[in-house]
Amino acid sequence: MRSRSKLLVGACAAVVLAGAVPAVTAAAPSGTAASAATAKGPARGTDLGHETLGPRDGWGAYGAGTSGGASAAPQDVHTVTDRESLLAALGDVADDTPSIIYVKGTIDMNVDSRGAALTCDDFADPGYDLDSYLDAYDPETWGWDEEPSGPLEEARDRSYRNQSAHSVYSIPSNTTLVGLGKDARVLGGAMYVRGVSNVIIRNISFEAVEDCFPQWDPTDGQQGNWNSEYDAIWLHSSTNVWLDHNTYRGGGRPDTEHFGRPYMVYDGSVDITRGSDLVTVSYNHYVDYDKGMLVGGGDSHPEDPGKLRVTYHHNLFENVLQRSPRVRRGEVHVYNNVYTVNDRAAYPFEYAWGVGLESSIHAANNYFEGDIRPGTIARRFNGTDLHETGTYLNGFGKRHQVEVVAEHNALRPDGPLGTDVGWTPWLYEKIEPVAKATRDVQRNAGAGNLR
Repeated sequence: MRSRSKLLVGACAAVVLAGAVPAVTAAAPSGTAASAATAKGPARGTDLGHETLGPRDGWGAYGAGTSGGASAAPQDVHTVTDRESLLAALGDVADDTPSIIYVKGTIDMNVDSRGAALTCDDFADPGYDLDSYLDAYDPETWGWDEEPSGPLEEARDRSYRNQSAHSVYSIPSNTTLVGLGKDARVLGGAMYVRGVSNVIIRNISFEAVEDCFPQWDPTDGQQGNWNSEYDAIWLHSSTNVWLDHNTYRGGGRPDTEHFGRPYMVYDGSVDITRGSDLVTVSYNHYVDYDKGMLVGGGDSHPEDPGKLRVTYHHNLFENVLQRSPRVRRGEVHVYNNVYTVNDRAAYPFEYAWGVGLESSIHAANNYFEGDIRPGTIARRFNGTDLHETGTYLNGFGKRHQVEVVAEHNALRPDGPLGTDVGWTPWLYEKIEPVAKATRDVQRNAGAGNLR
């Protein structure tokens, strides 16, 4: 599906690592990028707020490393319990003073300044209602060749912007945002990580991130599509980010349809786009998403080549039907992850690894379980190559090992994949045997499982 351009919210923060942990040099093997300065670590403090990414823990450790707000002064350490205190602690996105923010309990972003609940009706423009929108843009009368325009589409867009102004929030550079205990949650809202560096987000469950005003686009695909906005976390032109032990709960693919297409109110969980770079995504749990996540938001983005370097390891994807991840251009290391499709999945699994334009996915020792055809684990989207080893499906014995590229090519002989992705991962701690990693992920992935 095509995505509408994201609403730019908040100012661009200067990419300055003031107060970052001193760097040390880690040599790369011959034929790679010569050397890398990685954050001194793992710097394990007395609490989660002072922990930093280890010196070899994926792409997020490259360059200046990722220490978040570990060096925060006492006055820049906050505990937040509601929307108002969270936004106050985050402050101005242009302020890169190191800070640690502890999330305690449930923070509902869909409330007003007095804490009263807000619904979609509170964001709706007076000129918008869904029934009128459906009447106006029914393809039987509007047609299939032109995107919606006119007063009702303008009213829908104003409604969308009303919701964005309230629900989208930004995080500054040099910040650690971490949940306390086992029940830290952020409901609604969408975190915008734009133009910043050195950010850590851990041990938080992100839920109910819904778009009240999806847009109908009859030109999107052969049958048209409803396109929604708002990822739980969206990285845009940001570097050195560590996302660890979080849970992301979507709404799956809805049963509600208009014009014969699912009425999507959920987008993805975490999209990494627009030249973002050096990201480690570890021990997260993704639950019930139609579209999981993107690395690279479009084929035409000029800021992406040479960027979008991301490591995914020890993540649990539960009933994520597609895009886990779909990749354009980036050098993406995917290892020791677990993908499950169980009886709660209302729709069939489509694919996990999307091989997009100039993408370079290197996958190792991943496990799949459920009603999954071997040839659907990967899917080609304008890409050419995928390097894969050690993939297992519904068991750990030799007969359960899947040659993903060969299976893909047997299923889709008109669009085969090669295996030369042009790079070899080197910045990682350890790739575990599949059975051991699977047990580890099933016990420890997600919010509340960090300690």
